Amino acid sequence: MVFGELFERFLEAAPACVMHRALMENIFAPEKLDAVFHGAAEIQYERELLFSTVVELTSQVVCRLSQSTRMAYLAQRERIAVSLQAIYDKLSHIELGTSQALVRYTGQQASELIDRCKGLRAPLLKGYRMRILDGNHLGKTNRRLKVLRNTAAGALPGQSLVLLDPQRMVIDEVVLCEDGHAQERSVLGQVVPLLERRDLLIADRNFCTLPFLFGMLDRRACFIVREHRRMPWKSLGKARYVGLCETGRVYEEPIELRDPQIGRTTQVRRITIRLNSPTRDDDQEIHLHTNLPAKVSSIKVAGLYHKRWTLEQAFNELTTHLRCELNTLGYPKAALFAFCVAVCSYNALAALKGALRGVRGDEAMEKEVSNFYLTSEIQSVYGGMMVALPPIKWRQFQSLNPAQLAGQLLRWTRAIDWHRYRKYPRGPEKPKRKLPNAQSQHVATSQLLEKQRLRKKRKQTAPGPGP
Repeated sequence: MVFGELFERFLEAAPACVMHRALMENIFAPEKLDAVFHGAAEIQYERELLFSTVVELTSQVVCRLSQSTRMAYLAQRERIAVSLQAIYDKLSHIELGTSQALVRYTGQQASELIDRCKGLRAPLLKGYRMRILDGNHLGKTNRRLKVLRNTAAGALPGQSLVLLDPQRMVIDEVVLCEDGHAQERSVLGQVVPLLERRDLLIADRNFCTLPFLFGMLDRRACFIVREHRRMPWKSLGKARYVGLCETGRVYEEPIELRDPQIGRTTQVRRITIRLNSPTRDDDQEIHLHTNLPAKVSSIKVAGLYHKRWTLEQAFNELTTHLRCELNTLGYPKAALFAFCVAVCSYNALAALKGALRGVRGDEAMEKEVSNFYLTSEIQSVYGGMMVALPPIKWRQFQSLNPAQLAGQLLRWTRAIDWHRYRKYPRGPEKPKRKLPNAQSQHVATSQLLEKQRLRKKRKQTAPGPGP
């Protein structure tokens, strides 16, 4: 590929920013995004406003390159053939399946690039594909919608369940729910079809339900799930001490799970970790259920469960370096779409880190390279770089196939001055004092919208006054 002198100067001064922009140009190529839309949309359609345009505007906001959707639109209004109101209307009607398909597409693209760059992290358990599951409730939004203005409660626009691939640090699947008040368990049934044979899912106690565990067994997947206190089980033997792990003493016992609704039973291991120090909820013990074969020791299972915090790290990056929650978008579909665009931008950043790992190595990336300096460079340089190198200069990256793009990323990575991204580790953190939980009230936006729709429908169908 041929680059100009100005491009080379930016590449020398801010390589992470250039690499991230090239990744975004390739993964977010308009033709690819519009193909995702046409493959997933059920009711929505495109006319003057393309799906790729909406993704581009939203990505400017979630990457902190623009303060709001309005400002992103005004900066590009000359090339967008519709009004700002049309943008907001499109956002508020994007189907959940389309948002989920967008995350799935970027997860696949980022994963393939990481594999080609040989940037995989060491497998946590050989022979299994690790998946870490957790939920995320979007924060309350501003009361811009008319239906929200007469309530003092915080408006919750929705929630999501997220699946992370810890070997690539890519979020490859999300399950979305518009009802911010709904129990996370109510959408677990949508997670089961996403699992495959020899997947190993790690999840917290909120996801410890009989239908979910038996659903994973039907998919021939494995699990390590923390026990919920109301989970029914029957002991098949005494608990025996098996050794020490990093956080405490480990015990194991065989138990039987029985689902009375379908009359099925299965035998799993119940692993107890008697902690050296209590959790933030003052739990002295942690109980895990797993169907992994006995050759995977209980001490190994206990260590794997603690890898669940890698998803918390991903959520922290989404919150710290990206604006994953736009409190100005009140409609649930719009807020959830913005969250998914933030996840897609996170996946592009994961692909960048995969290229860096392919050259630098996983251990060096973990101990020496700072996420803060990487993202700070992108946010501080991007605006000026796009003035000097307008979008037309980047279109050559849209047509690169994964092998070509991975090769280019590796060539750039080998020339990086790593001192610019050097991590300066601090000493051990001091223990934080536990604060009491604040009592607050929230309301699900989707419920209020549904009540408003029903009221309008009743008025329309109500009989008129008599003669």
